[in-house]
Parts: sequence; structure tokens; C-alpha cells
Amino acid sequence: MNRGLIGEIMRMALETLRANKLQSGLTVLGVVIGITSIVGVTSLVRGLDQSLRESINALGPNTIILSKFSELGLASGEDFAKIMRRPNLTVEDAKAIERLAPSVQTVDIWLAGQGEISERVFYGGQRTSPAAVVGATEEFANVNFVKLEFGRFFTQSEVEHRRRSAVIGHDVYEALFAPSSLDPVGKRIRVGAAEYVVVGVLGKRPSPGGFNIGIDNFIVIPQTTHQVMFNTRASGRSRGGMSPQIAIIPYEHVTRDQAMQEVEEVMRIRHGLRLNEPNDFELVTRDVILQLLDQISRAVFLVLVTISSIALMVGGIGVMAIMMISVTERTREIGVRKALGARRFEVLFQFLAEAVVVTSIGGLLGIICGSGVALLIHYATGFPVSLPWWSFAIGIGFSAGVGIFFGMVPAVRASRLDPIEALRHE
Repeated sequence: MNRGLIGEIMRMALETLRANKLQSGLTVLGVVIGITSIVGVTSLVRGLDQSLRESINALGPNTIILSKFSELGLASGEDFAKIMRRPNLTVEDAKAIERLAPSVQTVDIWLAGQGEISERVFYGGQRTSPAAVVGATEEFANVNFVKLEFGRFFTQSEVEHRRRSAVIGHDVYEALFAPSSLDPVGKRIRVGAAEYVVVGVLGKRPSPGGFNIGIDNFIVIPQTTHQVMFNTRASGRSRGGMSPQIAIIPYEHVTRDQAMQEVEEVMRIRHGLRLNEPNDFELVTRDVILQLLDQISRAVFLVLVTISSIALMVGGIGVMAIMMISVTERTREIGVRKALGARRFEVLFQFLAEAVVVTSIGGLLGIICGSGVALLIHYATGFPVSLPWWSFAIGIGFSAGVGIFFGMVPAVRASRLDPIEALRHE
């Protein structure tokens, strides 16, 4: 196949587009919509995926989260009513793990750590949007690998004596103190109806793409104070309602699996579980969360491809229709080419290439539109965006594949035309 023939095929394909503007436009539009969906949504999903991964990685590779239930348990299909009947975790559970699990170095308990309690925070004439109020121990920053930007974290003594000390997240600092360039340390803020003294400010946590999902809009107070102020007493064997989470970090010289086994043994004994009874709590690590995220990402991508395929199929049917019209209109031309020695393969390749050119033009336009939509959303909202090269390759590949699949029937029909009958065609 020489270069001149390929150039001629390209010219004929563009002529076909120009001769059937309406049909060609509708055909290309179907492909453009499909590829725009693939590229645009893929870039947004990938951007959010990377953002979530970076947040999850901030937990550290060895951090273990002990909870009453988690998204992993719900995703496994376990009965929700049964999960809610599990006993709540307690401060005594955290103390028992710290005391009885020799592989565990650090234990922290989070009350309302999943954002169940929110209050507006006030200082002077400034106020925040509802911010999550988390109760924790003095180990919160160490477990979360969060750096302090100002001041300090509250101490063990402040936790034991139920002091109204608060460490504020970066968003709270930006709303209350940054506008007037005030030093927040030592200032009294009002959280709901109660006053607290700011002892520190946590640094901004990474948020790829600048997408603000409120991960820094929170304050941390001693868990003992939280129990009194918000009636979140994490004791007893109550069921239902809010249950704290317990964060655990093992010593560096022991494996995470060993620490998890010890924690599991402690909790099974405390909950009085028999050997044949399953755990009524969940142990979650970063790796397990990332595996779930991988499954969700694959499922979203599969749904995306399925939905986009509908638009591509519409475009493919249009390609078949326009190529069948082209074969009919160019029957005499095909007869002349065959009379002059053109082989069946060359005729088939010509019409197949024309179909691929039509759909590839739609694919290129779809890539441009999809990238443009994603970047527009990014600059308008700050939503994280990732434009991997393989999404462009998938876009071109899908569009070319549609051209080959739907262009095959008219191409085969053209290649099988009898040259004598074709020359007689009016």
C-alpha cells in the first residue's frame, strides 16, 4: 500500500464528509459525545482517585483503624441491621489494647471522628461553616502524621483534666484568624455555645488539584472534654448510635499483621466472643482501603465505558449508513477502478479507511472536548483532574474501532461489486 494511495483515500474520505454534511455531522457528533464522555469523566475520576489515595496514604503504611463497622464491611454485603447491633467501642477498649498488646506503640481514640458532630466556630466577628468537632487524645497528630503550623498539641494532663483546649484545622484558621493576620495561639474561640482556648493550628493536608472537600474544616479537643460537652461517653456496652474509632500504630520492629492479631485477641476476649463466632468489630488498614478504592475505580470505569458505548454505537450506525450511501453513489467509480486493475482488497481497504477517518475525526474532536470540559470544571471548582495519555489512546482506539466494525459491511459490499454491473449502474 503506497503513500500516494493512502493520501488519496484520506482525500476521498474528506470528500465524502463534505458531500453529506448533515449525515456526516450527525455521525461525527455521536462519536464526539462518546469519546467526550470517556475522556472527560475518566480525567475527573482519575483526579479524584489520586486525591483520595494521597489522603489515605497520609495514614501511614502500618496504621490500623479499629471500628465498629466500616465502608469495607458494608461493601461486602453484610446485613446493615446486624452491623448496627454490634457493641460500640469504648475508651476502656483503647486502654486495654495499649496495656495488653505488646506490639502496639501508640493508641488514639477518635470520638465523632467520621464527622458526626459539627458546630460553627466563632471568633470576634468571624465565623466558620459547620466544622467537624473531633475528640481525641494527645496522640492525634502522631497517628495522623499531621504537622503543626502554630503552637502545640494538647497534653496528656489536659486530656485527663478535661481542659477546654482546642487544636484547629487549617480551614478554621483561614476563616477566623488569617484575614486579620492574628496569632491564633491563646485566643478564645466559641464552638457552639462553649468557649475553648486555641493551643495549636494543624498544617494544611494535601489536596491534589486544589479541590477543597473540607478535609481541614475541623477542630480537635480532648476526648474527655468531648464526652462531657457532646455526651459522647465512650464507655459501657451500648449499641447503636455513634461509636468511636481507635487508631493503632505498632512498633517499628514488629509487623503490622502481628499487631493486628494481638488487637483482635484483646477485643474478642473483651467482647466475650466464642471461637466459632465472627468478629463484631473491624480492623482496617491502608492497603485494604486502597484495594476497595481499586475495585470502585474499575467499576466506575466499566460503567463509563458501557454508557459511552451507546453513543459510539449510534455514531457507528451513522457511519454504516453514510458509507452505504457512498457505495451506492460511487458504484460506477468502483467499476472503473476494478476495470483498471484494482483488487478487491484495495477497494475494501479504501472504504474501510474512509470509515476510520470519519470516526477518528470524531475521536479527535471528542478528546479535545473531553479535555476542555475537565479543565473547565477544574478551574471553575478546583476539582482534581488527571489527563493520562492512555485515556487519549483509548479515545482514538475506540473511535477507530467503531469505524472498522461498522464500516466493514459497506466496505465488503463495495469490494464484491461486479465491475461490469458496476459500469452499467446509472
